Amino acid sequence: MRGKADMSEAIFLGLGGILSVLFIGALGVPVAYALMTVGIVGMWYVGGFSFLETTVKMLPYAILSNYSFAVIPMFLLMGALASAAEITTELYAFANRLLARVRGGLLMATVVASAIFAAISGSTIVNASVFTRIALPEMRKFGYDLGVSAGCIAAAGTFAALIPPSISLVIVGLLTEASIGALLIAGILPGILTAVMYIIGIGILVRVRPGLVPTERPPVSGISHLQSLLSIGPAILLMFIVLGGIYTGLMFPSSAGAVGAAGALLIAIMRRKINFEKLWYVIRSSAGSTATLFFIVIGGLFFSRFLTFGGFIHEVTALVSDWQLTQVQFLIALSILYLILGMFLDTLSILLVTIPFLFPVAVSLGIDEIWFGILVVKLIEIAAITPPVGLNLFAVMGASEKRIPSKVIMIGVIPFIVIELFTLGLIIYFPAISTWLPSHMMN
Repeated sequence: MRGKADMSEAIFLGLGGILSVLFIGALGVPVAYALMTVGIVGMWYVGGFSFLETTVKMLPYAILSNYSFAVIPMFLLMGALASAAEITTELYAFANRLLARVRGGLLMATVVASAIFAAISGSTIVNASVFTRIALPEMRKFGYDLGVSAGCIAAAGTFAALIPPSISLVIVGLLTEASIGALLIAGILPGILTAVMYIIGIGILVRVRPGLVPTERPPVSGISHLQSLLSIGPAILLMFIVLGGIYTGLMFPSSAGAVGAAGALLIAIMRRKINFEKLWYVIRSSAGSTATLFFIVIGGLFFSRFLTFGGFIHEVTALVSDWQLTQVQFLIALSILYLILGMFLDTLSILLVTIPFLFPVAVSLGIDEIWFGILVVKLIEIAAITPPVGLNLFAVMGASEKRIPSKVIMIGVIPFIVIELFTLGLIIYFPAISTWLPSHMMN
């Protein structure tokens, strides 16, 4: 077996591996194959065939037999069943009625409804796609600016990256070995803060540029506020059961996901929105998504093992220590790196390529692992709406019945990127926004 490479070789190998993954990904190869290929070749180079053979045999089994991984299929199934139950229509109607008298109310209603649905769905793409079909026709009907409307839906869809049950937070927990339950609970306050900042930002935007929204308020349905609230009661109850179970320690995240999936199925049955054929389709699609995610995570861990055993992570940590960066300086550099990567890579690729070497550096600087996890997910949330590769922008364009020019949505999302950056600054400056709730969790 080779000894660990010296400093220059370790840095060269690590950077070469990272650039190789990016290059292979740029050729259109799925990120799982890119990570796995570079990871396997790298492990063979630094550790020899015996090390590679042992890792390839043991690592996938160790991952798939880990009880913590059960949270992924459960949350995916919960989100798919909630989407099948079509509760988003009632959520949007409730939020619209609540904000009907406010200028720009349909934009704000989209934010509120998307934030609530994020606590059930766990997927930014699903959020953006669903509300494109529900909210965008309404905003077009009443004369809202197309770019801002589409940008708002794409941006609000990213709430699912931060608000539990977030698949992104689960993946961060698996890659960093941080508490998944603590990460999920930590996402609540930053998620709520982001939604509040969006509403404030929209209020300012429609006053600075009044032409973006109509002066006439759209009519609302004749049902009362109480009836509107009761219509979304099952979804709110499901959200509180899942999050409350994790927070109080009564349920592990995987158990909470199973309860949530059962609850979402019950809601779909009560609303008569599901039959056996549709249920079978939901189960198959969730299983397919789970298999894809597992394969990607295994590739990411192969790549991480290569970086670790090749000495790259150790040398990068030592270099940062020599530079004597403060926590704030490191986090600013991290933010700039993620914003640049977000222009060219999808969010999952960014996580899997960067966390293996950035997380040890953050820990060496004394940055709380939960705070780091929230900041990273916040940054990929911004990446999901950053042109030209922002996945949520394409999700909105793809789900819209009428064509949305890419230039229109890319300009329309800019105000929300500004709001996101301001919110990111608050989370960096006030770490307690991320760490207060987890610190009060019951074991």
